[in-house]
Amino acid sequence: MPTVSIPGTSESSIVGTGAPVLPNIEPSIAGKRCLVLDDEFLIALDIQQILEAAGAASVKCFGTSAECLAALNAGEKFDLAVLDFKLNDGARNSFSVAALLSRQGTPFVFVTGMTQKDVRSAEFPDAPLVEKPYDVSLLLDAVRRALAPR
Repeated sequence: MPTVSIPGTSESSIVGTGAPVLPNIEPSIAGKRCLVLDDEFLIALDIQQILEAAGAASVKCFGTSAECLAALNAGEKFDLAVLDFKLNDGARNSFSVAALLSRQGTPFVFVTGMTQKDVRSAEFPDAPLVEKPYDVSLLLDAVRRALAPR
């Protein structure tokens, strides 16, 4: 497990990033409330740490689409979401969450262990997609693209 230096914090162990050092606070992420949906706990934790190190005000992680949808339907609001494309829960993918986020105007990024050609969706053709294992800089670039004004 590589150890990554996170500016402004003590050393942190971040799984699978392969990045030498996380960047300083990212202005586009600073102060944002973020949602992470991933059924792999360590990957969700990794993404949470990356977003927090980049300046996110808060990051809430969900392991299933059902619990994520319940929170969104109960009124929880987020500025950004990072969604695992393929889930092992009953939904099998995060499209229902992506559709609700789209209706709410919340930008999102897909992450996936599949190739881009296998997962490109006609439903969400403009959503940035990052292949796993991801590099921190590629994930943050996708987040910047998702948050960019359209």
